[in-house]
Amino acid sequence: MNKLSLEEELSNNAYPGRGIVIGKNADGTKAVAAYFIMGRSVNSRNRIFVEEGQGIRTEAFDPSKLSDPSLIIYAPVRVLGNKTIVTNGDQTDTIYEGMDRQMTFEQSLRTREFEPDSPNYTPRISGILHVENDSYNYALSILKSNNGNPESCHRYTFAYENPAAGEGHFIHTYMHDGDPLPSFEGEPKLVAIDGDIDRFTDKIWNSLNEENKVSLFVRYIDIPSGTCETRIVNKNQ
Repeated sequence: MNKLSLEEELSNNAYPGRGIVIGKNADGTKAVAAYFIMGRSVNSRNRIFVEEGQGIRTEAFDPSKLSDPSLIIYAPVRVLGNKTIVTNGDQTDTIYEGMDRQMTFEQSLRTREFEPDSPNYTPRISGILHVENDSYNYALSILKSNNGNPESCHRYTFAYENPAAGEGHFIHTYMHDGDPLPSFEGEPKLVAIDGDIDRFTDKIWNSLNEENKVSLFVRYIDIPSGTCETRIVNKNQ
């Protein structure tokens, strides 16, 4: 698999939807996670990320414009011990609660499917980072309809052990803009990760489509110590 430029992948796609990037920084000392949201409707664009404990949640920027909170208000990031969960919906809570009961990441997601937003049937994308005892591994999941047929859910999990420095994997909800929106296809994309947290945050934010981007979360976790740095960028200020 060829290593892609994350900036090019983003700048050449006006609407990848919501996206997760997980990997390791160039010197191999930091676990890296990023999550961004985009929007085409007033309801989707009327959001910000706010910190909540060790994670984040979405919130309406202007509560008077909030028309339907069901699929846009959720906690994208939660932390359970040495595990950081990142998703594009309320399945964050499903994974958190399942793993808290000793279920695996994959088992927890067995209770969920793609989003019920006909005709798009937006995939549920999820990631988990496990940093413990100076070691690090991560996994990504996508739950998607059968090429737009909601009668069947296709489930894929990709696990990455001992990830290489300077590399990550990128998964997003939509291949590109459209009506209906076409679901992501194939394996998560291998992308290069370089620079410190501020440089990486700027690269992603500046590469996202200016009209459609809404919010961005980036976290660097120090693998030896478990300490972390976080950046949040909101278009609505």
